[in-house]
Amino acid sequence: MADSGGSGRGPPCPGAAAALRRWEQLRRRVAAAAPWTRGLLAVAAGLGLFYVVLRVPLRLRDSLAAVTVFLSTLTPKFYFALTVTSSFISGLIFVFEWWHFRKYGTSFIEQVSVSHLRPLIGGAENSPPAPAAFSAGESETSRQNMPECKVWRNPLNLFRGAEYSRYMWVTGKEPLTYYDMNLSAQDHQNFFTCDTDALRPSDTGRDTNVLVYVKRRLAMCARKLGRIREAVKMMRDLMKEFPLLSMLNIHENLLEALLELQAYADVQAVLAKYDDISLPKSAAICYTAALLKARAVSERFSPETASKRGLSTAEINAVEAIHRAVEFNPHVPKYLLEMKSLVLPPEHILKRGDSEAVAYAFFHLQHWKRIEGALNLLHCTWEGTFRMIPYPLEKGHLFYPYPSCTETADRELLPTFHEVSVYPQKELPFFIHFTAGLCSFSAMLALLTHQFPELMVIFAKACSGTLLSPLNSIMENIKVFLLSSFWHQMTPVSLEMLSMIVLVSLTPGGYLTPACVGQGRKLCSSDSYL
Repeated sequence: MADSGGSGRGPPCPGAAAALRRWEQLRRRVAAAAPWTRGLLAVAAGLGLFYVVLRVPLRLRDSLAAVTVFLSTLTPKFYFALTVTSSFISGLIFVFEWWHFRKYGTSFIEQVSVSHLRPLIGGAENSPPAPAAFSAGESETSRQNMPECKVWRNPLNLFRGAEYSRYMWVTGKEPLTYYDMNLSAQDHQNFFTCDTDALRPSDTGRDTNVLVYVKRRLAMCARKLGRIREAVKMMRDLMKEFPLLSMLNIHENLLEALLELQAYADVQAVLAKYDDISLPKSAAICYTAALLKARAVSERFSPETASKRGLSTAEINAVEAIHRAVEFNPHVPKYLLEMKSLVLPPEHILKRGDSEAVAYAFFHLQHWKRIEGALNLLHCTWEGTFRMIPYPLEKGHLFYPYPSCTETADRELLPTFHEVSVYPQKELPFFIHFTAGLCSFSAMLALLTHQFPELMVIFAKACSGTLLSPLNSIMENIKVFLLSSFWHQMTPVSLEMLSMIVLVSLTPGGYLTPACVGQGRKLCSSDSYL
């Protein structure tokens, strides 16, 4: 009673004295009955926990033993069928992955994993921002500061149906895509119709756009027929009469015609007006400016000499102009250097994309070839651009970052047989390498199993035994641990649990306070009890 009244360690446990007296009587009866009764009670208290702990590893050990027996009974025919099936399935997956990457530029398995599995595990997919589309009323400065994937009409296009039909008859391939032809049909509908056609069906809308469209086509026809000076005059008059229609890019037609006349001073004058920071750029403007600066040094340029004495001021200006052009459209140099084959240009292009590069190189390759040493200077310097912008999708040097939407639009504009140029160049996805390696490895195993069946069975059994031996060793260690150290430590733990149960049963109300728990632990740890 003294312990419960004046210790100051907390309120006394209700009925603790009576419970302790009953516990002491029970302890004396058990001690008088048999010396091994305490161990038996401890075993009974921990038997359930001991069974649960041993049940899982014992079952796993039995499963491993069953797997080992099953593998030992397999025949060579089974291993041959297994390796052939594995090789065939992995080969199909590899072919599909390769086709999907060539067509869409992404791995199908990776795409499915990102779009379906990441939300399930709580990840958030970073969706790229939607490509910006600009209307005619927006400022040109915003055009320069923001990337866009707007499709433009090819200003140099003047192919007719007969030429496209001749190309298809010779090559057996469609030169235009359905998407490109549909855009052309929409352009013609916008040019030759107006709002009043619904009221007067017989009257065609002949407005300023139609007039400019017709005059421009006449100038392009004159250029194609070799009447270049007449074409230049018509284009100059058109630009002077309608100076606000710069979105039609008539100046690009004028640049190409002046280059054909080799009137480089006039070309420089046109560039001085249109190669402005507030105006939208194009491959024709950037690469023509680079061509003029390369023309001043290309005849005397030599990589060996430049590496010894360094670059002169004019050579530095030419190299910087080439780097500027390559940063704007990195696909053009391979076509100019004939490292990649050309196709008929589409009727619509995407600025900074492969479609614009095809259209520019198709009509301007002859002008680069005419200037001696220009292609050599381009060949020696154009790859240096990529060292200045190692992450072109994230930042730019002289222009805004390269748009990531160009590849998808170019695949819609260019024919399917053309290999679309992708920038920055994508590495093969991991799953293509993985499926290719798995297919090759499975095929090799199938061939070896067919040639040496008995030896490969022995090899398979040895490999399976090697793979399963660490698991068997772990199971044995767990078994030894549970049957030795864990068993010995179960007795005091079980005794403490048993004391708590007895205290609960003997305490009025059937509950324990912290003071009761302390008293129970004191009973279990006392010398008289143990």
